[in-house]
Amino acid sequence: MRCSEKQETVWREYEEKKKEVGQLLLQSNDEENPMDSLMFVDATQRVGVDHHFEEEIDMILRRQYNCSAKSVCFHGLHDVSLFFRLLRQQGYHVSADVFNNFKGKDGKFKDTLKQDIKGLMALYEAAQLSFKGEDIIDEADDFSRLHLSACLLGNMPEKSCSQEAIRKTLRHPQHKSIARLSSAKSILHGDLLKGSKVWEKSLRELVSMDSLIAKSLHQEELLQVSKWWKDLGLSEKLPNARNQAVKWYTWSMASIDDPRLSFQRIELTKPIAFIYLIDDIFDLYGTINELTLFTEAINRWDDTAIEMLPAYMRMSYKSLVDTTNEIAHNIHEKHGHNPINALKATWASLCDAFLVEARWFASGELPTAQEYLENGKVSTGAHVVLVHLFFLLGLGGFTNGGDDEINLNHTSKLMSSIATILRLWDDLGSSKDEQQDGQDGSYITCYMKDEPNVSEKQARQHVVDMILNEWRNLNQERFRLNHFSAASFKRCSLNIARMVPLMYTYDEKQRLPLLEEYMRNTLFD
Repeated sequence: MRCSEKQETVWREYEEKKKEVGQLLLQSNDEENPMDSLMFVDATQRVGVDHHFEEEIDMILRRQYNCSAKSVCFHGLHDVSLFFRLLRQQGYHVSADVFNNFKGKDGKFKDTLKQDIKGLMALYEAAQLSFKGEDIIDEADDFSRLHLSACLLGNMPEKSCSQEAIRKTLRHPQHKSIARLSSAKSILHGDLLKGSKVWEKSLRELVSMDSLIAKSLHQEELLQVSKWWKDLGLSEKLPNARNQAVKWYTWSMASIDDPRLSFQRIELTKPIAFIYLIDDIFDLYGTINELTLFTEAINRWDDTAIEMLPAYMRMSYKSLVDTTNEIAHNIHEKHGHNPINALKATWASLCDAFLVEARWFASGELPTAQEYLENGKVSTGAHVVLVHLFFLLGLGGFTNGGDDEINLNHTSKLMSSIATILRLWDDLGSSKDEQQDGQDGSYITCYMKDEPNVSEKQARQHVVDMILNEWRNLNQERFRLNHFSAASFKRCSLNIARMVPLMYTYDEKQRLPLLEEYMRNTLFD
């Protein structure tokens, strides 16, 4: 059999398997066993194939929501928690009051629940969808974490989940974790797809096929990105700057998980690469005077403004301008509107923020923690990525003028939350990226200067609490944006926030073990 014939056979079997799983999803959507359909939906999300079944999943969850308005469908801790999490993350209004039934007369969660490990794990997962001011969800988070952590210390009820499953739940709750952090092999043979459900065999087979096909697609996209970066010649011109095409592409790959959006993944990787490059120019190469001229040139978007710059800056500037203009042109060709002004504005804001930081550290004077954070949210580059993503997904064109049309202003709070999460996670990690020798700031350092009686441990805990609070803001913003037709943007944006721990959790050797594991599982395994 020729290669092309073999590929056609694989694709035909793959499409047939997707159709089979989709039909099984619809068949599970009945009143006799509503929990089975929710567990099926949960499984597709955990293994990262839910994007194939958006319509089927929405039909299931819409029916569950409508049924819940008439009567109480679920009673156990696990079932209520799963119902709450799946419907809230889909955008349905589910009150946190559903957990009041699990409290005793003293207003606390019942002591008997600590024996229900499966229920506690589901409760902890549900608690990650909290909004600000939902005290009962915060209590659920504390209660479930406390007793699950006790299980890891040996206080384990008989016939309960494995310690490894508990550890994964605590470290990587689904709502805040990227799909397929574990390898397809471990997913297929783990607790998740082990049981007697009629759909499990078909789902296992689909995951296996989907993983192989996605990996092949991502490898091809990575080759294109690597060739683009090499052809620019910037890594030779700036040898001390980071040259990490695989890492840059991984951001896009994880964020845009729909296999049909290959163009968007490749194009989004390009501004990500330039964010890292310009960061290194400010951190490792330029003098304050040169960086000021470079920033002015970016703000003017005018080639005549770069005549006084050193050669490496002129080359970087021209490459950035050419790439951005090309991306804007491609968006215009694909979606009918040209976002060049919005894209230029993000680069100007980024360089302005980089320059503010460069001047702070050159002067040796630390800003206040609040000043650092406000500027640091911009210097993460998150807004650059999210604005490019917004337009690459075809949004912002105002094609019909309807009330459900979304524009950049609607997304400002969501973008701010993601940028804050990124900034604070970065500062929780090492003060230096791998391969870097420049000086970076830290919110922790600035906070300890503002609060001289606070220890580093207390400062770090303060940052952890800020990240948790920002997730609550992000949850609420995603919920608020349900009015708009922007499901793909919300999904991709959330994936960026989910990727942050992988990108900034360093080990003692200044390596990124979670990121390395994820890249092995999705690209190279």
